[in-house]
Amino acid sequence: MTTLSRPPEEFRGPRPSPRARLRQWLLHDLPETRGVRQGPYGKPRKHEQRHPWWQVMCLTGVDYFSTLGYQPAIAALAVGVLSPLATLVLVLVTLFGALPVYRRVASESPHGSGSIAMLEGRLPRWRGKVLIVVLLGFAVTDFMITMTLSAADATAHVVENPLAPEGFQGQEVVITLVLLGALGVVFLRGFREAIGVAVLVVAVYLTLNAVLIVVCLAVAVAHPVAVGDWWGTLTTSHGNPVLAVGLALLVFPKLALGLSGFETGVAVMPQVRGVDTDTEAHPAGRIRGTRRLLATAAVIMSGFLLTSSFSTVVLIPAQEFQPGGEANGRALAYLAHAHLGEVFGTVYDLSTITILWFAGASAMAGLLNLVPRYLPRYGMAPQWARASRPLVLVLTAVAFAVTVAFDADVDAQGGAYATGVLVLFTSAAIAVTLSARARRQRRAMTGFGVIALVFIYTTVANIVERPEGIRIATIFILAILAVSFVSRARRSFELHTTRVHLDAPAVEFLAAVDTGPIQIIAHEPHLLEAAAYAKKLTAARAAHHLPAEENVLFLEVVVEDFSEFETELYVHGITRHGYRILEVHGPAVPNAIAAVLLNIRDVTGLMPHVYFRWTEGNPLGNLVRFLVFGAGEIAPVTREILRRAEPDLTHRPWVHVG
Repeated sequence: MTTLSRPPEEFRGPRPSPRARLRQWLLHDLPETRGVRQGPYGKPRKHEQRHPWWQVMCLTGVDYFSTLGYQPAIAALAVGVLSPLATLVLVLVTLFGALPVYRRVASESPHGSGSIAMLEGRLPRWRGKVLIVVLLGFAVTDFMITMTLSAADATAHVVENPLAPEGFQGQEVVITLVLLGALGVVFLRGFREAIGVAVLVVAVYLTLNAVLIVVCLAVAVAHPVAVGDWWGTLTTSHGNPVLAVGLALLVFPKLALGLSGFETGVAVMPQVRGVDTDTEAHPAGRIRGTRRLLATAAVIMSGFLLTSSFSTVVLIPAQEFQPGGEANGRALAYLAHAHLGEVFGTVYDLSTITILWFAGASAMAGLLNLVPRYLPRYGMAPQWARASRPLVLVLTAVAFAVTVAFDADVDAQGGAYATGVLVLFTSAAIAVTLSARARRQRRAMTGFGVIALVFIYTTVANIVERPEGIRIATIFILAILAVSFVSRARRSFELHTTRVHLDAPAVEFLAAVDTGPIQIIAHEPHLLEAAAYAKKLTAARAAHHLPAEENVLFLEVVVEDFSEFETELYVHGITRHGYRILEVHGPAVPNAIAAVLLNIRDVTGLMPHVYFRWTEGNPLGNLVRFLVFGAGEIAPVTREILRRAEPDLTHRPWVHVG
């Protein structure tokens, strides 16, 4: 029998330095091969590595279900005895507005890109990229404020608890930072750990709420006087049913926070376990699971919202909902202490604090999927932004800064939270409306159009009432735009290419060169006359002393959309006027040339030589043209891109300029 033992120290090789080990730990999930990549929590996984839809529902539900901690109090404070009616409006919008919209988003954007992906191709070039970055700004606003606001609200529950130490008073910022740091630690461990915590937190919280609601409804039935007093006040102060419904509709924007969670539901779709026949192109099982996830969460939350709004408005004195009252922002916690005793009330408080703290988990998961899917692909974020752990650290640091800036004040962040949520809902409704229109589905287009109008009204009303929300969102958007364009400029000298494909004629052209270097002349694609090719060939032979019998290829790069960054290149071999030409379409001329040269070297084993003429004009102006339009100072930029891509000079394709 042969046994294996640890190799002696001298055969193990040198231990990596602490810096190398830290880098390896941070970038452990960064793909080493180039290709179309997704977010760290959205990259292709084996079927068994995904999770049942109900577990993923718990992850998105920590945000959605946690609104029970404050939603009933917000409704009661906004409309008083009309709270159940206003909540009914919210439930109807949820079930017949938000749910149908996001069920369609799940069907048409099943890879975790959400409704933003459905709008990506609606506007071409830079207009489309800027639109996506602006929507990402609102998404970052929504998700980031979800993290900070929920943690601040959890802190408020901690401080206001009767059993909390007196030393907690005035330490809200410190406690909130500790909670956010703990959330970041969970995600540094990994997604599986985060989803395990979410399942436990949601199960306990919903169970406690179910017990509380049942008891409160029983108390209300056992004390018909309380119900009678509520009904009498309702009919006396709002005798006209039409006016009552109108008032409920007017205050709907204030209750829109109860709609959060749908966007993250589709953002984490790649984690939903489908069926064995699923493919990345057609994940039918994953789509069904996600639609079941969205529907189940909406039905559960709707039931809790209706019953909790009725219980709180009937059993809690109106003055307790006012600022400074014991039920302000914590109506169900008030009922837990009042009707189930201090022990249950304390357990309920702990559960509420836990779910509010972990509500940021769904937001963190959403950001970890959305940001790597767009910004690195646009060149608007560094490559390490595709890895989960560095991104977790950055997002946690931003959450720290937001918490300090707002002094961990829940009310100060509420406007930005609502603005981010409502803009995403509005963009999703518009996206599915445009999708239905493109497919000539008139009935669906009309229905989604009405839903879009409802969300547009709600968004505008919220912005008018709380303009600080759009100001905060604008700060996020401007910050993302600034960072994005700085990153784009810094990454301009990368290859930009995920893969190079050679068609059969192109392969034949290259195979015709048996030995020696492959001679390639860079040529402008708009000069297609025979005389232009002859002139370019004559000039190259004169400037670079090429032998007349040398087989020469022309390389032409056609720039179609210079706003693109990472693309696949398709090289077509064509013959024009007797000259052999390699034609490729790409977003930037030097980057495409460099990528094609490296691919030719790897495919043929021969060293390519490319020949340029100096570009006319001011070098600085040509460099700006390259940064903005992908063309300009071609020869030196091509050489610099090759230098960065291939550090070994002996393996680097040659660049000749004359």
